Amino acid sequence: MAQIEQSDKGKKKKGAQKKMQIHVDFTPMVDMNMLLITFFMLCTTMIKSQTLSIALPSNEKVENEAQMNKAKESEAVTLILTTDRDEDGNVKKDENGQPLNTVYYYFGQAKVEDANNDGIIDENNLKAEQFIGNEGATQRGIRKILHDRNTQVLDKIDALKAQWREKKFSPKTEVNDSIYQAKAKEIRNDSTLTRPVVVIKATPEASWESLIGALDEMQINQISRYQIDNITQVDSALIIDYLKRNPKK
Repeated sequence: MAQIEQSDKGKKKKGAQKKMQIHVDFTPMVDMNMLLITFFMLCTTMIKSQTLSIALPSNEKVENEAQMNKAKESEAVTLILTTDRDEDGNVKKDENGQPLNTVYYYFGQAKVEDANNDGIIDENNLKAEQFIGNEGATQRGIRKILHDRNTQVLDKIDALKAQWREKKFSPKTEVNDSIYQAKAKEIRNDSTLTRPVVVIKATPEASWESLIGALDEMQINQISRYQIDNITQVDSALIIDYLKRNPKK
């Protein structure tokens, strides 16, 4: 509370104005602040942070260490990322303002045989696609390619998701998100299922956005076996040969 004290010290001249000293006691205000802080701390609901659930590459054990970097030809998928750039090195964009990213891909091993020595590969198994979102429930672009290679895993996870949703709305059999994620991880790492092994490579022209887009496709298609590798001379030869066959307009 505030107090006003009159100072009578010393001799004062006749008719001089009296000086008043004001003293404010802040103790009640401090007590009130502490009570408010305690009240807000006890009544506040802590919000659970929203984080991205990432399907990390599986750490599967193999009996033969020499085969750790090898995959079955029927399961191997190689993605080569590139981005169209102008003469100044700036990323080109389409009419919608989206970067012109191209995803070259091939299954199994690269074929670079040139029996005629004419500078053209006899059977170039390289193909090209784009990062395109779904059209309704239909996958498009590179997403459809990866989706079709991982259908067994995706079908099982879709069934698990439907089961999880049904149990979530039932109080007696409620299943939390951690249990669902653990079961989904078991499906992604199930060696009895046909699962692709994806190798992601990037050309010097590729943007960071294209690499992030490729990693997003791994999460969307529930692919657990993938790695980022360096582009090789064979990959470059495939792209050059593909552009000769399919020149850009």
